[in-house]
Amino acid sequence: MSAPEILTTVVGSYPVPDWLRAYPTRQSLADATMVVLKTQEQAGIDVVADGELSRFDVNHPETNGMIDYFIRPMSGITSEISRETLEAFRRESGLAYRAEPAGVVEGPVGEGMLNLPRDYALVRPLTRARLKFTVTGPHMLSKVLMDRHYRDRAGLADAIAEVLARQVAEVDADVVQVDEANIPGHPEEAEWAAAAINRVLDAVKGEKAVHVCFGNYGGQTVQRGAWEALAPFLFALRADHLVLEFKRPGIEHAACLKDMPARIGVGLGVVDIKDNRIETAEEIARDIERAEGLVGKGRVKYIHPDCGFWMLQRSVADRKIAALVKGRDLFEGRV
Repeated sequence: MSAPEILTTVVGSYPVPDWLRAYPTRQSLADATMVVLKTQEQAGIDVVADGELSRFDVNHPETNGMIDYFIRPMSGITSEISRETLEAFRRESGLAYRAEPAGVVEGPVGEGMLNLPRDYALVRPLTRARLKFTVTGPHMLSKVLMDRHYRDRAGLADAIAEVLARQVAEVDADVVQVDEANIPGHPEEAEWAAAAINRVLDAVKGEKAVHVCFGNYGGQTVQRGAWEALAPFLFALRADHLVLEFKRPGIEHAACLKDMPARIGVGLGVVDIKDNRIETAEEIARDIERAEGLVGKGRVKYIHPDCGFWMLQRSVADRKIAALVKGRDLFEGRV
Protein backbone atom coordinates (compact mmCIF):
# COMPACT_ATOMS: atom_id res chain seq x y z
CA MET A 1 0.00 0.00 0.00
CA SER A 2 1.29 3.48 -0.85
CA ALA A 3 2.28 5.96 1.84
CA PRO A 4 -0.58 8.08 3.22
CA GLU A 5 -1.01 11.59 1.82
CA ILE A 6 -2.10 12.95 5.21
CA LEU A 7 0.12 12.05 8.17
CA THR A 8 -1.05 11.47 11.71
CA THR A 9 0.76 12.85 14.74
CA VAL A 10 0.20 13.92 18.34
CA VAL A 11 0.72 17.40 19.73
CA GLY A 12 3.14 16.21 22.38
CA SER A 13 2.06 15.42 25.92
CA TYR A 14 0.62 12.14 27.23
CA PRO A 15 -0.83 11.19 30.65
CA VAL A 16 1.94 10.35 33.13
CA PRO A 17 1.66 6.62 33.98
CA ASP A 18 0.67 6.12 37.61
CA TRP A 19 3.58 3.76 38.26
CA LEU A 20 6.08 6.44 37.19
CA ARG A 21 4.66 8.81 39.80
CA ALA A 22 4.97 6.06 42.44
CA TYR A 23 8.47 4.92 41.47
CA PRO A 24 10.20 7.78 39.62
CA THR A 25 13.58 6.22 38.90
CA ARG A 26 15.63 6.82 35.76
CA GLN A 27 14.78 3.31 34.54
CA SER A 28 11.07 3.86 35.23
CA LEU A 29 11.20 7.04 33.18
CA ALA A 30 12.81 5.21 30.25
CA ASP A 31 10.24 2.42 30.55
CA ALA A 32 7.35 4.90 30.65
CA THR A 33 8.70 6.72 27.62
CA MET A 34 8.92 3.44 25.68
CA VAL A 35 5.31 2.66 26.63
CA VAL A 36 4.17 6.05 25.29
CA LEU A 37 6.10 5.63 22.05
CA LYS A 38 4.99 2.02 21.52
CA THR A 39 1.35 2.95 22.15
CA GLN A 40 1.53 5.44 19.30
CA GLU A 41 3.45 3.06 17.04
CA GLN A 42 0.93 0.25 17.53
CA ALA A 43 -1.93 2.61 16.73
CA GLY A 44 -0.19 3.55 13.47
CA ILE A 45 0.77 7.17 14.29
CA ASP A 46 3.20 8.40 11.63
CA VAL A 47 5.14 10.96 13.70
CA VAL A 48 5.36 10.03 17.38
CA ALA A 49 6.40 12.01 20.47
CA ASP A 50 7.77 11.01 23.87
CA GLY A 51 4.73 12.31 25.73
CA GLU A 52 7.00 15.12 26.97
CA LEU A 53 8.03 12.78 29.78
CA SER A 54 11.54 14.19 29.56
CA ARG A 55 10.03 17.14 31.44
CA PHE A 56 8.56 14.97 34.21
CA ASP A 57 9.19 16.35 37.69
CA VAL A 58 8.22 14.12 40.60
CA ASN A 59 7.85 17.21 42.80
CA HIS A 60 5.28 18.67 40.39
CA PRO A 61 3.63 15.62 38.75
CA GLU A 62 0.43 17.55 38.04
CA THR A 63 2.14 19.69 35.38
CA ASN A 64 3.73 18.77 32.06
CA GLY A 65 6.69 21.13 32.45
CA MET A 66 5.65 23.42 29.63
CA ILE A 67 7.09 26.46 31.44
CA ASP A 68 9.37 25.59 34.35
CA TYR A 69 11.35 22.95 32.46
CA PHE A 70 12.60 25.67 30.10
CA ILE A 71 12.75 28.70 32.40
CA ARG A 72 14.40 27.42 35.57
CA PRO A 73 17.70 26.22 34.04
CA MET A 74 18.25 29.47 32.08
CA SER A 75 20.70 32.02 33.42
CA GLY A 76 19.58 35.57 34.16
CA ILE A 77 16.30 34.34 35.69
CA THR A 78 15.64 33.80 39.41
CA SER A 79 12.81 31.83 41.00
CA GLU A 80 12.95 33.96 44.17
CA ILE A 81 9.76 35.99 43.98
CA SER A 82 8.81 38.66 46.52
CA ARG A 83 5.29 39.72 47.45
CA GLU A 84 5.90 43.04 45.72
CA THR A 85 6.87 41.22 42.52
CA LEU A 86 3.73 39.09 42.72
CA GLU A 87 1.52 42.16 42.93
CA ALA A 88 3.33 43.85 40.03
CA PHE A 89 3.03 40.73 37.88
CA ARG A 90 -0.72 40.53 38.45
CA ARG A 91 -1.08 44.15 37.36
CA GLU A 92 1.12 43.93 34.29
CA SER A 93 1.11 40.43 32.82
CA GLY A 94 -2.32 40.13 31.21
CA LEU A 95 -2.42 36.51 32.38
CA ALA A 96 -5.67 36.14 34.25
CA TYR A 97 -5.15 32.39 34.58
CA ARG A 98 -1.72 32.65 36.27
CA ALA A 99 -1.32 34.03 39.80
CA GLU A 100 2.46 34.38 39.85
CA PRO A 101 5.38 34.55 37.42
CA ALA A 102 7.54 31.54 36.59
CA GLY A 103 10.56 33.66 37.45
CA VAL A 104 12.06 37.13 37.50
CA VAL A 105 14.45 38.29 34.78
CA GLU A 106 17.33 40.06 36.55
CA GLY A 107 20.02 40.00 33.84
CA PRO A 108 20.74 38.90 30.27
CA VAL A 109 19.00 35.60 29.56
CA GLY A 110 21.34 32.77 28.65
CA GLU A 111 21.28 29.00 28.18
CA GLY A 112 22.48 28.30 31.70
CA MET A 113 21.98 24.59 32.41
CA LEU A 114 19.24 24.08 29.81
CA ASN A 115 20.22 21.07 27.70
CA LEU A 116 17.54 20.08 25.19
CA PRO A 117 19.97 18.09 22.97
CA ARG A 118 20.81 15.82 25.92
CA ASP A 119 17.15 15.16 26.71
CA TYR A 120 16.36 14.46 23.07
CA ALA A 121 19.32 12.08 22.81
CA LEU A 122 17.84 9.97 25.63
CA VAL A 123 14.59 9.50 23.66
CA ARG A 124 15.88 9.00 20.11
CA PRO A 125 17.12 5.38 20.61
CA LEU A 126 13.76 4.30 22.04
CA THR A 127 11.88 4.31 18.73
CA ARG A 128 12.55 3.74 15.04
CA ALA A 129 9.53 5.82 14.04
CA ARG A 130 9.69 9.42 12.88
CA LEU A 131 10.05 11.46 16.06
CA LYS A 132 8.80 14.90 17.08
CA PHE A 133 10.47 17.12 19.67
CA THR A 134 8.49 19.96 21.23
CA VAL A 135 9.67 23.30 22.60
CA THR A 136 7.61 25.99 24.33
CA GLY A 137 7.87 29.13 22.24
CA PRO A 138 9.57 32.43 23.13
CA HIS A 139 6.36 34.47 23.09
CA MET A 140 4.66 32.30 25.70
CA LEU A 141 7.75 32.04 27.89
CA SER A 142 8.24 35.81 27.82
CA LYS A 143 4.67 36.34 29.00
CA VAL A 144 5.05 34.29 32.20
CA LEU A 145 8.13 36.15 33.45
CA MET A 146 8.49 39.35 35.42
CA ASP A 147 11.02 41.39 33.45
CA ARG A 148 13.36 43.58 35.52
CA HIS A 149 16.13 43.68 32.93
CA TYR A 150 14.97 44.21 29.31
CA ARG A 151 11.90 46.26 30.25
CA ASP A 152 10.52 45.29 26.86
CA ARG A 153 8.47 42.16 26.23
CA ALA A 154 9.57 41.88 22.60
CA GLY A 155 13.23 42.23 23.60
CA LEU A 156 12.83 39.52 26.23
CA ALA A 157 11.15 37.20 23.72
CA ASP A 158 14.01 37.77 21.29
CA ALA A 159 16.57 36.88 23.96
CA ILE A 160 14.70 33.69 24.84
CA ALA A 161 14.41 32.87 21.13
CA GLU A 162 18.20 33.09 20.81
CA VAL A 163 18.61 30.59 23.66
CA LEU A 164 16.10 28.18 22.14
CA ALA A 165 17.62 28.55 18.66
CA ARG A 166 21.05 27.50 19.94
CA GLN A 167 19.49 24.46 21.58
CA VAL A 168 17.31 23.20 18.72
CA ALA A 169 20.17 23.65 16.25
CA GLU A 170 21.66 20.53 17.87
CA VAL A 171 18.44 18.49 17.90
CA ASP A 172 18.12 16.27 14.82
CA ALA A 173 14.48 15.28 15.34
CA ASP A 174 12.36 14.58 12.25
CA VAL A 175 10.03 17.37 13.38
CA VAL A 176 10.72 20.18 15.85
CA GLN A 177 7.54 21.87 17.03
CA VAL A 178 7.32 25.27 18.73
CA ASP A 179 4.31 25.53 21.07
CA GLU A 180 2.44 28.81 21.57
CA ALA A 181 -0.72 28.86 23.68
CA ASN A 182 -0.79 32.54 24.65
CA ILE A 183 -0.86 34.34 21.30
CA PRO A 184 -4.55 33.49 20.53
CA GLY A 185 -5.58 35.83 23.32
CA HIS A 186 -3.18 38.58 22.23
CA PRO A 187 -3.22 38.96 18.43
CA GLU A 188 -1.98 42.54 18.87
CA GLU A 189 1.42 41.03 19.76
CA ALA A 190 1.59 39.03 16.53
CA GLU A 191 4.41 40.97 14.86
CA TRP A 192 7.04 40.54 17.56
CA ALA A 193 5.79 37.07 18.49
CA ALA A 194 6.23 35.85 14.90
CA ALA A 195 9.70 37.41 14.70
CA ALA A 196 10.85 35.58 17.84
CA ILE A 197 9.32 32.26 16.78
CA ASN A 198 10.89 32.52 13.33
CA ARG A 199 14.29 32.97 14.95
CA VAL A 200 13.83 29.55 16.56
CA LEU A 201 12.43 27.95 13.41
CA ASP A 202 15.35 29.16 11.32
CA ALA A 203 17.71 27.10 13.49
CA VAL A 204 15.76 23.84 13.07
CA LYS A 205 17.46 21.21 10.88
CA GLY A 206 14.42 19.02 10.21
CA GLU A 207 10.77 19.74 9.52
CA LYS A 208 9.53 22.89 11.25
CA ALA A 209 6.14 23.03 12.95
CA VAL A 210 4.29 25.54 15.12
CA HIS A 211 1.46 24.50 17.42
CA VAL A 212 -1.09 27.14 18.37
CA CYS A 213 -4.08 26.45 20.59
CA PHE A 214 -6.39 28.20 23.03
CA GLY A 215 -4.95 26.40 26.06
CA ASN A 216 -6.25 23.63 28.26
CA TYR A 217 -6.34 23.23 32.00
CA GLY A 218 -8.76 20.75 33.49
CA GLY A 219 -10.78 20.76 30.29
CA GLN A 220 -11.10 24.54 30.31
CA THR A 221 -10.14 26.91 27.49
CA VAL A 222 -7.56 29.39 28.78
CA GLN A 223 -7.36 31.96 25.96
CA ARG A 224 -10.27 33.73 24.32
CA GLY A 225 -9.89 34.65 20.68
CA ALA A 226 -10.61 33.68 17.09
CA TRP A 227 -8.55 32.07 14.34
CA GLU A 228 -9.59 34.76 11.90
CA ALA A 229 -7.72 37.41 13.92
CA LEU A 230 -4.58 35.27 13.90
CA ALA A 231 -4.37 34.65 10.15
CA PRO A 232 -1.69 37.32 9.49
CA PHE A 233 0.42 35.90 12.33
CA LEU A 234 0.13 32.35 11.03
CA PHE A 235 0.96 33.40 7.46
CA ALA A 236 4.14 35.14 8.66
CA LEU A 237 5.61 32.02 10.26
CA ARG A 238 8.52 30.31 8.51
CA ALA A 239 7.12 26.88 9.32
CA ASP A 240 6.67 23.83 7.12
CA HIS A 241 3.33 23.08 8.74
CA LEU A 242 1.06 24.34 11.51
CA VAL A 243 -0.56 22.27 14.26
CA LEU A 244 -3.83 24.00 15.05
CA GLU A 245 -6.82 23.46 17.35
CA PHE A 246 -9.98 23.14 15.25
CA LYS A 247 -12.12 20.36 16.72
CA ARG A 248 -13.31 22.34 19.74
CA PRO A 249 -13.66 25.78 18.04
CA GLY A 250 -15.18 24.23 14.90
CA ILE A 251 -13.75 22.97 11.61
CA GLU A 252 -15.51 25.83 9.80
CA HIS A 253 -12.86 28.24 11.15
CA ALA A 254 -10.27 26.58 8.92
CA ALA A 255 -11.68 28.74 6.12
CA CYS A 256 -9.41 31.57 7.31
CA LEU A 257 -6.41 29.53 6.08
CA LYS A 258 -7.57 29.43 2.47
CA ASP A 259 -5.10 32.14 1.42
CA MET A 260 -2.21 30.91 3.54
CA PRO A 261 1.08 30.65 1.60
CA ALA A 262 1.39 27.31 -0.19
CA ARG A 263 4.74 26.69 1.55
CA ILE A 264 2.89 26.11 4.85
CA GLY A 265 0.94 22.88 5.30
CA VAL A 266 -2.21 22.71 7.40
CA GLY A 267 -2.23 20.56 10.52
CA LEU A 268 -5.85 19.95 11.46
CA GLY A 269 -7.05 19.29 15.01
CA VAL A 270 -9.78 16.63 14.71
CA VAL A 271 -9.75 15.18 18.25
CA ASP A 272 -11.14 17.12 21.23
CA ILE A 273 -8.86 16.76 24.26
CA LYS A 274 -11.32 18.59 26.52
CA ASP A 275 -13.91 15.81 26.14
CA ASN A 276 -13.73 12.14 27.16
CA ARG A 277 -15.95 11.11 24.26
CA ILE A 278 -14.07 9.08 21.65
CA GLU A 279 -14.45 10.40 18.11
CA THR A 280 -15.48 7.86 15.47
CA ALA A 281 -13.49 7.19 12.30
CA GLU A 282 -16.45 8.42 10.28
CA GLU A 283 -16.53 11.70 12.19
CA ILE A 284 -12.83 12.32 11.70
CA ALA A 285 -13.04 11.49 8.00
CA ARG A 286 -15.92 13.97 7.60
CA ASP A 287 -13.92 16.68 9.36
CA ILE A 288 -10.98 16.16 7.01
CA GLU A 289 -13.32 16.33 4.01
CA ARG A 290 -14.91 19.54 5.29
CA ALA A 291 -11.52 21.13 5.92
CA GLU A 292 -10.24 20.27 2.46
CA GLY A 293 -13.33 21.90 1.02
CA LEU A 294 -12.43 25.09 2.91
CA VAL A 295 -8.64 25.30 2.47
CA GLY A 296 -8.20 23.44 -0.79
CA LYS A 297 -7.56 19.84 -1.77
CA GLY A 298 -4.15 18.62 -0.72
CA ARG A 299 -3.51 21.47 1.76
CA VAL A 300 -4.15 19.34 4.88
CA LYS A 301 -0.80 17.64 5.57
CA TYR A 302 -1.36 16.39 9.12
CA ILE A 303 -4.23 15.50 11.43
CA HIS A 304 -3.79 15.40 15.20
CA PRO A 305 -5.53 16.14 18.53
CA ASP A 306 -6.32 19.77 19.35
CA CYS A 307 -3.66 19.83 22.06
CA GLY A 308 -1.72 17.48 24.34
CA PHE A 309 -3.27 14.52 26.17
CA TRP A 310 -1.66 15.07 29.59
CA MET A 311 -4.90 15.88 31.45
CA LEU A 312 -6.83 12.83 30.20
CA GLN A 313 -6.84 9.26 31.48
CA ARG A 314 -4.57 6.92 29.53
CA SER A 315 -7.50 4.74 28.48
CA VAL A 316 -9.18 7.75 26.87
CA ALA A 317 -6.01 9.08 25.24
CA ASP A 318 -5.14 5.68 23.77
CA ARG A 319 -8.57 5.26 22.18
CA LYS A 320 -8.43 8.77 20.73
CA ILE A 321 -5.00 8.02 19.23
CA ALA A 322 -6.36 4.88 17.59
CA ALA A 323 -9.41 6.77 16.26
CA LEU A 324 -7.14 9.37 14.67
CA VAL A 325 -5.46 6.77 12.46
CA LYS A 326 -8.71 4.98 11.62
CA GLY A 327 -10.30 8.27 10.55
CA ARG A 328 -7.39 9.15 8.26
CA ASP A 329 -7.40 5.68 6.76
CA LEU A 330 -11.14 5.84 6.12
CA PHE A 331 -10.80 9.24 4.42
CA GLU A 332 -8.02 7.98 2.15
CA GLY A 333 -9.75 4.69 1.40
CA ARG A 334 -7.07 2.67 3.15
CA VAL A 335 -9.54 0.30 4.87
